[in-house]
Amino acid sequence: MLHSFRTTTLCVAIIAAIAGCNSDDTQPLASSGIYLYKVTTDGMRIDAEMVEEERGYVTRIKLGKGEQQFRISDGSFMCGSDYGASDPQAAKLGVPVSARNCNAHYNFRIKIAESGEYEFRLERNVSELYDLTISPVEGGAATAAAAGTAGTTSVAGSCPNYEGGPVTANVGATFRDGEVVRDYYSGQTVTVQDGKVTLTPAAESGGLLLLESANHQPAAFSWDNATVYFVMIDRFHNGNPANDNSYGRSKDGKEEIGTFHGGDIKGLTEKLDYLEALGINAVWITAPYEQIHGWTGGGIRGDFKHYAYHGYYALDFTKIDQNVGTEAEFKAFVDAAHKRGIRVVMDVVMNHTGYATLADMQKFKFGALQEFDKPIEEILGVSNWTDWQPGAGENWHSFNNFVDYGNSVWADTWWGRDWIRTDIAGHKKPGRNDLTMMLAYLPDFMTESKAYVDLPPFLKNKPDTNAKYMANATVRDYLVTWLTDWVRNYGIDGFRLDTAKHIEMESIAALKAAGEKALAEWKAKNPQLKVDDAPFWMTAEVWGHDVSKSPYFSKGDLDSIINFTYQVKDGPKALQCITNAEATFSDYAAKVNNDPEFNVLSYISSHDTSLFIDRSAKNDLTKQKQIAAPFLMLPGGVQIFYGDETGRKMGAFGSDKMQGTRSYMNWADLNKPEYAALLAHWQKLGQFRNRHTAIGSGQHTLISEAPYTFSRVKGDDRVVVVMAGNGG
Repeated sequence: MLHSFRTTTLCVAIIAAIAGCNSDDTQPLASSGIYLYKVTTDGMRIDAEMVEEERGYVTRIKLGKGEQQFRISDGSFMCGSDYGASDPQAAKLGVPVSARNCNAHYNFRIKIAESGEYEFRLERNVSELYDLTISPVEGGAATAAAAGTAGTTSVAGSCPNYEGGPVTANVGATFRDGEVVRDYYSGQTVTVQDGKVTLTPAAESGGLLLLESANHQPAAFSWDNATVYFVMIDRFHNGNPANDNSYGRSKDGKEEIGTFHGGDIKGLTEKLDYLEALGINAVWITAPYEQIHGWTGGGIRGDFKHYAYHGYYALDFTKIDQNVGTEAEFKAFVDAAHKRGIRVVMDVVMNHTGYATLADMQKFKFGALQEFDKPIEEILGVSNWTDWQPGAGENWHSFNNFVDYGNSVWADTWWGRDWIRTDIAGHKKPGRNDLTMMLAYLPDFMTESKAYVDLPPFLKNKPDTNAKYMANATVRDYLVTWLTDWVRNYGIDGFRLDTAKHIEMESIAALKAAGEKALAEWKAKNPQLKVDDAPFWMTAEVWGHDVSKSPYFSKGDLDSIINFTYQVKDGPKALQCITNAEATFSDYAAKVNNDPEFNVLSYISSHDTSLFIDRSAKNDLTKQKQIAAPFLMLPGGVQIFYGDETGRKMGAFGSDKMQGTRSYMNWADLNKPEYAALLAHWQKLGQFRNRHTAIGSGQHTLISEAPYTFSRVKGDDRVVVVMAGNGG
C-alpha cells in the first residue's frame, strides 16, 4: 500500500520525530540524538549513535554470537523518538520488522549465529510507520556466514567466471542417453551421451544453459509456477490521453511526484503482447475502482500533492475510476489478456478507505470546514476547493487548517460511525494493535463488527454509484460483495490483498470463499472467455513475511503470501556469487514444493520497498541482468515489478522515497542497445519458466558445483539449468 500524512491539527508523534511538527499531544524530538541501546540483565547501555538519513537512521556495530536485545531511542526516551518492536518475535537477518513508537512493549530481539559487523537500519515505510532491518555488513565474517550455502563450496575468491567456450554438464539423472536436448536460450540441440552434454552457451547469456527435451511441449499452467507482472496502471502506458485529468485532477507542473501520469487500462491492453513475450502468465494490476478525486499532502514535508494514482485510497468500490478507463475498456482488457493465456490479478483493499480531500468534501457535501467570517471560496481564493495551492509559509498539508476535524457532523455525512474508526470526531477511536490501528492515519474499516449497517451516508448521495443497500449486512459483507463483483462481472482470476496483516483472518477467508464462488459462476456463464478451469487464487501482503507457513494459510485460506526476504537477503547473495543461489533454491523448494497448500510470491523490486536496480544493482544494467536467472529460476511464484526487465530507474520522490519506485515505464530506453539486450535476456528466462511448471513447483536437485548445475523435475516436466558464470 501507499500513504501520505495528515499533519497540523492531527500531527502525530512519529511525524514530529522526523519533521519537527508539534501538537498538543506530541513532545518534540530530543536534541541529544538517536541511539542504539543494548539491553542486558544489568539494564541498557548506549552501543552507538545512529546517523540520520532521509528515511530514518542507521548505524553499524560488532556483535558476538547469541541472542541479544536492543532498543532505539533518544537520550531521554521521549515519545516521538523511542522505538521498540511491535511483537515479541525475534527478528531475522535482512527481514524488516515493524517498529513501534511510544507505546512499544517489546525490545528488538535477534539471534546472532556468527560474530561480525552488523548494520541496524530504522526506516520509515508505507505499510507501517517504521521498520528495523538488521543485516550483516558485506565483507565481514558475519556476511560470509550469512551468505554461505548448503551443499556448495562457494567462498570469497572462488565464484565462477565464465569466459566463453564449451561447457560440459552431467544430465544423466534427468535425460536418458540418446535423448535430444535443447538449450532454450541459444536454440542449439545435442544428444545425451554417457549422461553428459557439451554446449557453448550463447554469448549474451553469460554462461547460461537452459536445457529441456527437444520434443517438450509447454506444460499446463499452475499457480505454483506463476510469473506475475505487477503493473501500476497509471505509470505504464497511456492509451487514452483524454482521461488523464478526470474529476478535475491536475498536474503540478513540477516534478509530478504524486500526480496522475496518464497510464490507463487501454494502454495496458496495447502492451499485452509485450507481457506475453516476457513469459508472463498473470498480471497484477493496481485497483481499478474509483479513488478519491482530490489530493492530499504528500511526504513528510507536504512538498507535493498526492493523488490516489496507486489505487489504495478507495472512494467507491463499485465504479471504475475514470482515469483507469471505461467498463467496456476494462472488459476488453481482461478478455484480451485471457486470450493470451494471461490471468488477471486485482489489487484490493479491505483494511481502509481513502483520505478526505477538499475536492470530495465539496463534491459530495460531507465533513465540516472551520468557521470563517468570509465564504470559504474567498478564504481559499478559488471556487473549486481542489484548486487551492499553498502560499507563503504553507505546504500541501496546510489544507488541513481549513478543515474542522473536531465536528461530529463527519460521522453523519461521510462513511459513517458504524463503518470506520478514525481520530475524526464522532467516530470510534483507533486502537493500538494491528487489527484496530489506522495505517498512516487512513480510516480503518471495522470489518470485525457484527453489526448490520446501512450504506455509507455519502454513497447514498452519490448519483452514479452501483452500491445498493443490503439487508442484514455487515461492513465485511458489503466490502466482500463489492470486491468480488469485479470477479463476477469481468472474470478476474485472483486478488492480491493489501495490508492483510491488519485484517482479521475471518475476513480474509470470507473474501477468498466469495472470490472462488464468483469466478466459478463467471466461468460457467462465459466458457469461451476463460483461460482454463484453474480456481480463484489469492495472495496477500503481510509486511515482513518470509518463506514460512503461517496461520494465514490455515485460517485465512490464502494460496500464497508475498515473500519479503528475497529482495533484502537471498537476491543480493546470489548477485554476489551465482553459486550462493543454491542455498536459496534448496530451501525454497523444500518448504514450498513439498507442501501443496503453501506458496510464496518472491520479488526483487516493489512499490513499497525499493527497486533492485537502485538498492542492490546500483543502476548497473549488468547486475540487473545477473539477477534475472537466480530470480526467475526460483521455486514458488515470482513477481516482476514493471521495469525490472528494462532497468527502469527511480523517479522523483521529494520527502517520500517510495514515490520514486513508481516512475513512468522507460519505454524510450528500449531504443538503446544495452536496454534492448537486458530485455531480451529477461524474455528468454521468462519464456523458459513459463514453459515448465517444474521450475516453480518441481523437485530441486543439485547436480554439480562446477559448473553450477541443478535439475527441476515434476512428473514428465524436466529441466536442467547450468550457470557457468554470474550471468553478466
